[in-house]
Amino acid sequence: MAPPVTDRGLKSIVWQKIKATVFDDCKKEGEWKYFLIYIHFKIMLLDEFTTKLLASCCKMTDLLAEGITVVENIYKNREPVRQMKALYFISPTSKVYTLDVPDAFYYCYSPDPSNANGKDIIMEAMAEQIVTVCATLDENPGVRYKSKPLDNASKLAQLVEKKLENYYKIDEKSLIKGKTHSQLIIIDRGFDPVSTVLHELTFQAMAYDLLPIENDTYKQKFILLSTCRYKTDGKEKEAILEEDDDLWVRIRHRHIAVVLEEIPKLMKEISSTKKATEGKTSLSALAQLMKKMPHFRKQITKQVVHLNLAEDCMNKFKPNIEKLCKTEQDLALGTDAEGQKVKDAMRVLLPVLLNKNHDNYDKIRAILLYIFSINGTTEENLDRLIQNVKIENESDMIRNWSYLGVPIVPPSQQGKPLRKDRSAEETFQLSRWTPFIKDILEDAIDNRLDSKEWPYCSQCPAVWNGSGAVSARQKPRANYLEDRKNGSKLIIFVIGGITYSEMRCAYEVSQAHKSCEVIIGSTHIVTPKKLLDDIKMLNKPKDKVSFIKDE
Repeated sequence: MAPPVTDRGLKSIVWQKIKATVFDDCKKEGEWKYFLIYIHFKIMLLDEFTTKLLASCCKMTDLLAEGITVVENIYKNREPVRQMKALYFISPTSKVYTLDVPDAFYYCYSPDPSNANGKDIIMEAMAEQIVTVCATLDENPGVRYKSKPLDNASKLAQLVEKKLENYYKIDEKSLIKGKTHSQLIIIDRGFDPVSTVLHELTFQAMAYDLLPIENDTYKQKFILLSTCRYKTDGKEKEAILEEDDDLWVRIRHRHIAVVLEEIPKLMKEISSTKKATEGKTSLSALAQLMKKMPHFRKQITKQVVHLNLAEDCMNKFKPNIEKLCKTEQDLALGTDAEGQKVKDAMRVLLPVLLNKNHDNYDKIRAILLYIFSINGTTEENLDRLIQNVKIENESDMIRNWSYLGVPIVPPSQQGKPLRKDRSAEETFQLSRWTPFIKDILEDAIDNRLDSKEWPYCSQCPAVWNGSGAVSARQKPRANYLEDRKNGSKLIIFVIGGITYSEMRCAYEVSQAHKSCEVIIGSTHIVTPKKLLDDIKMLNKPKDKVSFIKDE
């Protein structure tokens, strides 16, 4: 006979299920496995879905009884709380995860040997958190890594594999869970320096690059509630960019040109439907519409928020960034918009350096793209560039890329990795560059990654053979690939930060390969300016870095 249902009925059943599968499952003889210690108070990290789920079936007192004292949204930037352990409760549909350990960048790439102990601690913590992600997804993936030029990915992959073995051995009552049909690929940040400094023109990446967005909040000096851009009492109004904003999720990965066309169309549709306005839709007309139809207030306000955000991006873009983008694309790809090979990269670069309207960050980004395009340069040439542009104080933003394994000085004798030919794909002229991660994701799903360059540090799942090589006498079944990919996951982890453009690629590849879900993560999310600031500090003592960041 089924046990009697308590006064909270179905909600109580859901809460008991969560307790059993989330809280109780993590406890073992008075301890929380690996990353959780029940004696100490803990932080619980939730996404939008799990926040609503918990709110529907439990109270904060219930969480307190389980040792949870702080509940945070996983998508929001947070101050580190190193003395507290974290419990991640997220829905498996999330395509992006972060470990929220930006300090990992310094410890993993600083050349200071005194940081060795700190690096070991960070690596252990990252490994534990990655295992948490895998356990949340109920996956025991085959673990592989990018073999060169640094050994961070190799070391972290070995740690993760060991902890996965221990986790599933304990979790399944001493019965080791076999490898699932999924892969975990670990990569060092230097695998694609271009995508970290290029001006990206998709909405989210562009906004976070050009506008002062902090903690996913953009402050505007105009009232948003009435959707009219007139000044109020001088106080800034905040626009929060979050996952539960359906419109934001829908348009954030689209090109800014598409966004600027789509949002006014959406607003005009609402206007025409109610016959409240005629002719061209303006912000002032929408303000009048909202007064007449209060129930549309929230819907229209969101659209105007994003239209304002897009217009602010364009106000930054039009004066200087537009011409700069052409130079960046030519340097990044080595060809111009007509497909003609760039014969003299320095000639392409010089107009940017001579333009007084570009700030030092933009000039440094252009210099880096020039150096990346020629696979490193001479000390004499780099010194001349730094002196002519008068960026001596910021020169470490360029030189310190070598600590990430990126050729700066002297030129590398090894050729640059081959890229997929995407010339036939439709794109905007100022957005021709495709982040390297997209090649990796597609090759991994199609089983084309070179097993020497991308070795496994664990047992290779039976459905993945590493190189993808198939004997001519052993033709695979027609449905072999679909059988292999069905229900599998491709989990990526980048040591030292991912860009918004790389996050977009994960969504795009997941959409194109629906039978294999792509989940991408890193220590944190980076913007070009933030990354350059962090790179500049790599050859400074840690106490100096902390002091500068606190100022």
